[in-house]
Amino acid sequence: MKHLLHICYLIVLTLLFTATQGCASPHTTKKRTEPLKTGSSVKYAKGVSRLGFAIQMGAFSDVKNAERFANRLQDKGLEAFYYRKDNGIYAVRFGDFPTKEKARTAANRLVADKLIDSFYIAPPNEVVFANSKEPTIKQNRPELHKPLKPYPPPSNELGLPVEEPTAKPPATKPGERDLGFIAARTAERFVGIPYQWGGTTVVDGMDCSGFTKAVYNLCGINIPRTSREQYKAGNPINKAELRDGDLVFFGASESSITHVGIYVGNGKFVHAPKRGEDIKTASVEESYFERRFVGARRYIQ
Repeated sequence: MKHLLHICYLIVLTLLFTATQGCASPHTTKKRTEPLKTGSSVKYAKGVSRLGFAIQMGAFSDVKNAERFANRLQDKGLEAFYYRKDNGIYAVRFGDFPTKEKARTAANRLVADKLIDSFYIAPPNEVVFANSKEPTIKQNRPELHKPLKPYPPPSNELGLPVEEPTAKPPATKPGERDLGFIAARTAERFVGIPYQWGGTTVVDGMDCSGFTKAVYNLCGINIPRTSREQYKAGNPINKAELRDGDLVFFGASESSITHVGIYVGNGKFVHAPKRGEDIKTASVEESYFERRFVGARRYIQ
C-alpha cells in the first residue's frame, strides 16, 4: 500500500512540474519562422529578386520570325523577348512562375490555344550564358621579349644585394559566378541584333528598358519593367564607380528618365537606341549622353 501511494505521489509531482513550464516548454507547438533558402549567396538590391521558372519556346534561324513570334505573345499581355543562342538560333522566353507546375500549366494552355507547339521550362537558377568570356581582340603585333636581367644583380651602397621589386599581380578578373560580369557579357551578345520590344502597343522609350530587363532575365534575375521603375530600384552608384552590369540612366532629370543601358566596362554601355534599330554600344562620355546622364544603379551585391 505504501509503495502504491509513493508512486501516485511521484506522478502528481511530474504533472505539476510539466504544467508550470508554460512558453519555455521545449514541447511548445509555436512554429519557428525559417529564412527562405534560395541556394545562392547572391544579395539582391531593393526592388530586385531572383527570377522564378520561365517558359522558353521556338528555334528560329531568322531573327524576323523570332520577333514576330515574340510580338504575338506580347500582344497577349505576355512579356516575351527573344535572344540568340550560341549556335545562332533564336529562342523566345517569358514568365516568372513560382513553381514548375504553374509554368507547365501556362505553357500547356498556350499549346491548347495553338500559339506554341513545344516548350522548355527554365529553372530559377539557370543562367543562360554562365560561361560568358571577355571578348578577345587579335592584333598583328611583333612578339616582344623580356630584356635579360642585369648582371651582377643590383646592390646598395654597401655592396649588399637588393631584392628586385616584385611586380604587382594583375587585377583579378570577375569570375563566371559574378552576375554583374555575366550581365555585361550577355548584353554584348545582343549587339547588332535588331530589336523591337513590347509588341505593337509599345510606347516610346519602352524598348531600352525591355532590353535591360531581358538581359537580367537571362541571368536569372527579375528587375522592374520600365526605365523609371528600374531607376527607383537598386543601389545608387557614382559615375566614377561604374562596374560591369550596372544600369546607366539618361534624361532631363531624375523624374524624367528617358533612356537606359547596361554598362560593360571601359566607359562603354550597350543599349537599344530607338524602336526597331540594332542594339549598339556607346560611350557614357559622348557629349549627347554626358549631358543627359542622370545616374546609375547596381542590382547585385
